[in-house]
Amino acid sequence: MVAVYKTISGDTWDGIAREVYGSESHVSFLMSNNQQLLDYFIFPAGVTLIIEDLPEETSTLPDWRS
Repeated sequence: MVAVYKTISGDTWDGIAREVYGSESHVSFLMSNNQQLLDYFIFPAGVTLIIEDLPEETSTLPDWRS
């Protein structure tokens, strides 16, 4: 599912990632889905970001270990 997030003045990439995904560790995923906005470091109010669902986590363990 795709959602949108409207910024408020002072929003940052890591703050938005924490708010919508629960962790700053997803900031790269958020940025990759909004590449047209990479010039922003601190957002003004009213910028619309696309919020994609996080991909399902896959195990890096071999089948016999999972």
